[in-house]
Amino acid sequence: MKLHNSLGPNPRIVRMFAIEKGIELDKVEVDLMSAENRQAPFLEKNPSGQLPALETDDGAFVSEVTAICEYLDEKSSGPSLVGSTPEERAEARMWTRKVDLNICEPMANGFRFAEGLELFKDRLICIPQAADDLKATAQSGLDKLDGWMAGRTFLCGDRMTMADVFLFGMLDFFASAGQPVRPELKNVSAWFAHMADRPSAEASLHEVAAAVGMRG
Repeated sequence: MKLHNSLGPNPRIVRMFAIEKGIELDKVEVDLMSAENRQAPFLEKNPSGQLPALETDDGAFVSEVTAICEYLDEKSSGPSLVGSTPEERAEARMWTRKVDLNICEPMANGFRFAEGLELFKDRLICIPQAADDLKATAQSGLDKLDGWMAGRTFLCGDRMTMADVFLFGMLDFFASAGQPVRPELKNVSAWFAHMADRPSAEASLHEVAAAVGMRG
């Protein structure tokens, strides 16, 4: 399998997930900053032009972070990071969806429409006047999550799942792009520090992760 890879939080989530699963992925670097992902031949692989994209052993392409992670989970051995029962899988997917809708997506668009505007203004519809409200929406989602996380080690209780990797990858990127995890969020901060201590967190960092980048 080959991971069409770039800077930004989304490819980092897949890299971290793969490390947690013990999967080594060949990587094909795509230059997001020069919009290589918005041109042929990449568009022939992923018409949406977004990164990352996973090229399977049979030559098919899988895009979207959660779909890639679930595919890797099912193709590998060892404990599942989604779930081994219908109930566990439903719980992990529920939390992934909750944090994506209520935190990650508004946080990402708040960045795209403000700090990342120069990069994204010619790639997608941007609404600069909505940036502050989107960032506030993400912070409201974190406030709610802080209450939900009381007494929990991970989003799904005592087991780490795709939901944790997904949320950590997003929060870690945007913490250095104007949207840090506020220290008064004690439960989220403790969870974030716990995730940051995992070897996969450091190992999944991209050599140019400090540059501006997202799914554009």
